[in-house]
Amino acid sequence: MPVEIPEPWVSFLREVDQTLSQPIKVHCLGGFVLYVMWRPPRVTGDVDFNYIDPSGANSELLRIAGEGSDLANRYHLKFQRVANADCPADYESRLIDITPGSFRRLRLLGFEVHDLVLAKLARGIKRDREDVAFLVKKGAIDRDLLEKRFEEEVRPYTQNEARHANNLKLCLDECFGAEGQ
Repeated sequence: MPVEIPEPWVSFLREVDQTLSQPIKVHCLGGFVLYVMWRPPRVTGDVDFNYIDPSGANSELLRIAGEGSDLANRYHLKFQRVANADCPADYESRLIDITPGSFRRLRLLGFEVHDLVLAKLARGIKRDREDVAFLVKKGAIDRDLLEKRFEEEVRPYTQNEARHANNLKLCLDECFGAEGQ
């Protein structure tokens, strides 16, 4: 099922695609993926990404569409590298292709919804918890799967295990109600 990216995003991304000198794959997470896949009321102004292939294309992408670039200034949108996201260990196997069919060089791969939530919750900010609450109301989140994925794919690898576990518990209790109630 193709994903429809709304304006002004699709025009911005089309210009990026046309300007790139080589094919690249970008692993996208954060508010952009949430917006494209689920249409929450809050919009974002950046495409957060944690990985790009080939790695040498990072500087080209940010020069073309990163903060301060001509495209970013014209569209008020930008690409932004996220260096410290706590991503589930096997997230790559679940990436969703959200690339418009007409693109030739830019391939956008979005995090699956549970992986997206786990990456967002590492920060522990209110906006991210609100995003999770929105997804829960939409029926997009399976609490058991989220907790299982955290235990198997995040907890063993995160540098701040206690903080991430507390953020997850706080958010799940807010969104689903405290366990045992």
